[in-house]
Amino acid sequence: MTRVAVLSLHTSPLLLPGNGDAGGMNVYVRELCSALAQTGVDTAVFVRRHDNAETVVEVEPGFKVIHINAGPPHLPKEALAAVVEEFAAGVNDWIAQHPVDVLHANYWLSGVAGHRLKHDLDLPLVSTFHTLARVKAETGDLEPQRRINAEAEVIACSDVITANSVTELQQLASLYGADPKRIDVVAPGIDRAVFSPGLREGARNALGLKDGPVLLFVGRIQPLKGLDVAVATLAGLSRRYQDAQLLVVGGVSGPQGQKELQRFEDSVQRYGLQDRVKLVPPQPHHLLSTYYRAADVCLVPSRSESFGLVALEAAACGVPVVASDVGGLTTLVDHGRTGLRVAGRDPAGYIDAVSAILEDPRLAESMARRGAEMAARYSWSATALRLRRIFAGLSSRVPLDCTV
Repeated sequence: MTRVAVLSLHTSPLLLPGNGDAGGMNVYVRELCSALAQTGVDTAVFVRRHDNAETVVEVEPGFKVIHINAGPPHLPKEALAAVVEEFAAGVNDWIAQHPVDVLHANYWLSGVAGHRLKHDLDLPLVSTFHTLARVKAETGDLEPQRRINAEAEVIACSDVITANSVTELQQLASLYGADPKRIDVVAPGIDRAVFSPGLREGARNALGLKDGPVLLFVGRIQPLKGLDVAVATLAGLSRRYQDAQLLVVGGVSGPQGQKELQRFEDSVQRYGLQDRVKLVPPQPHHLLSTYYRAADVCLVPSRSESFGLVALEAAACGVPVVASDVGGLTTLVDHGRTGLRVAGRDPAGYIDAVSAILEDPRLAESMARRGAEMAARYSWSATALRLRRIFAGLSSRVPLDCTV
C-alpha cells in the first residue's frame, strides 16, 4: 500500500503549534507525513477548511494538505461534531477521483469520519486517538458523552489502532475493551537535527534571559496542561532561589483558555512574580530547541498525556524533566535517571523535585546526558517505517466489519 489518506479534521499540520487547537498532534501529523513521503508513501492530509488557503497545498513531494469545506471557517472545536458528516462527504468525493489504499484517522472527530468512509469506500481504517475521553475524565477533565460513545464505536471498527505508548495501549484495552491484538504501539519521534544538546549560555544570551535558574513550560494554556502548578512551583522555590525564573511558551487554547490565562496572570500577581515570569507567544516548532537549551528544568505537569512530546524534546536537548506521573510520561521520564516524576497535583512535590535537580549539579548533568541518550532512540523515520509496515500488513488481515 503506497497511498494513504490521513484525516485531521479539526486542525492542520500547516498551523503553528501552541495556539488555539494546534498542539502536539499538529507536529505529529506534519512530521509523520513528511517521513512517510520520504519512504515512498503518497500521503494526502485532509483538513477542514478554516481560512482562504488553496484547496491543495503541496508541502513536499509525496505530501500534500487538502482543505475540505465543512461548515463555516471559524467554528470552535466544540461545534465540529456537527460538520463531521459534511467533512466525510467531501473527503469521499476527493477519494473517488484520487483513490487511496488506507485511511489513517487522527483524533476522535476524524475517527468518526474515517468510520463512515471505511464502509462507504471499503477501505481499511487505522485510528490514532492522541487523547481519550475516558482517560481525561479520570483526572476531572470531563468530555461530552457523545465523544465517549463515538470513540467506542471507532475503536470497535478500526482494523488497527495505534497507541503512542504502552500505557495508552493498556488504557484502550481496559477503558474501551479494545482487542490488544489490533493495537500497535507506534511512538512519535523527534527531529534530532533540531532537538539536540547545546550550550545553555548561548541559548540564554539569544533569548535575553537574566542569570539564575530557568524553569521552562511549553504548551497550550488550558487547564489540562497544568500551568498553575508551574507557577506555584516557582513561587515555592523563591525563598531559596530568589533569581529563579519561569519561561512559558504557548498560547490560549480551548473554551477555558482565556479563563486559564486570567488565572495564570492572577497567580503571578498574587505571588509577586511579575519580574520572574515571562510569557512567550507560540514559536515555530524548530525554534523551541533554543528555549529547551536555555532551561535548567522543563516542567510537564499535565493532568494526562498519551505521550508527552515536550518531555521528549526537552530530554533530546539535554534538559532534565520534572513531569506528572501519568500516561506516556511514565515511559518517557525515567524516574531518577532522565528526570523526576511527581504523583498528584500538589506543587510541593514539584518544588521538591526541582530543588533536588538544582541542588545537585552532578545529578542534573547525569540526567541531561541520559535523557539525550534515551531521546536518540526516537525518530520520525522509525515511526514512519513502522506505520508503513502496518499499512502493508493490512492487505493480509481480514477486514473488521462492525455492521455484521
